[in-house]
Amino acid sequence: CLSCLRKNKLTGHCHMCQTAIPQASSTPSMDNLLFTNLQARLKVYKKIVDRVDLFCGYCKKAGELWCSSCKEFLCTNCFEVHQRYLKRESHDAKRVMDIRAGSAKDFLEGTRKTSNLSCSNPTHKSQTVSIYCNKCEKALCCICALLDSQHGSFCDIRSETQRRQEELSTMVQELKQKRSSFEATYSVLQDEAARLEQAQREMRELIRERVEHLVQLIRQEEGELLGVETQQEQGRRELARELEHMEGMLRRMEASERLVEKMNLYATEQEVMDMQPFIKKSLEDLQCLQPAATGDQVQRGNFAECRARLQAL
Repeated sequence: CLSCLRKNKLTGHCHMCQTAIPQASSTPSMDNLLFTNLQARLKVYKKIVDRVDLFCGYCKKAGELWCSSCKEFLCTNCFEVHQRYLKRESHDAKRVMDIRAGSAKDFLEGTRKTSNLSCSNPTHKSQTVSIYCNKCEKALCCICALLDSQHGSFCDIRSETQRRQEELSTMVQELKQKRSSFEATYSVLQDEAARLEQAQREMRELIRERVEHLVQLIRQEEGELLGVETQQEQGRRELARELEHMEGMLRRMEASERLVEKMNLYATEQEVMDMQPFIKKSLEDLQCLQPAATGDQVQRGNFAECRARLQAL
């Protein structure tokens, strides 16, 4: 309707197809007369079906008939007067009970047949339009056609209405043919969109699988490197034990040296005779000892392999 059309012009987009509406559009805002009139006629039909406010438009008694030309409910008495004064007119009045028994489609078709055009001249509103002027492209009543000299090249209004309807039908048929090409393009685009969506899902799944695989490899490498670190820790413990053993040897050697030195200074002959064999045996044992190879010790503390693998990772 016109109000929604104006509202959508303010937002800048059509509510139905989301097409942009230029603010400075040369197309006038025209109400959807078909929708408006159908809505009004269906409102009358709903009142008849619901039995609401069915009063005569003249005497306000219960309305028993409906005149689609006058758009009024009529009681029986007013209907007789209506028929007497408008017997030359093509007014079609139907009983309310008959309309109620029929369908909404039948009611709309009946009101469509009885709908007549009115003259655009304000002083000729009561005149029925029956002539069309091809010159000014306007529907006229007989009075306008006779009195206004600017009009010319007349034809019957029904013929013009039929011509316009056929013209619209022809254009719709041509539009249907064009729509088929749009539908084909739309189908191709839908397929492409579906293909891209499927490809995106597959790529996302591949990324997830590859990342998970890489994480597994990294965890595996972590386990192996931690195993190397465990070996290094064992080597460190062995080295600590060797250090402790070497410290003990050094203390024994230092103690032996001090003992011999003290004996040379202070021991009696009896003490020398008694202790010399024991001390000699101990010194001989110390002389047989050899220090461990320093290469093995260095190898135990070498983390170069771990650093290299971490750098490669």
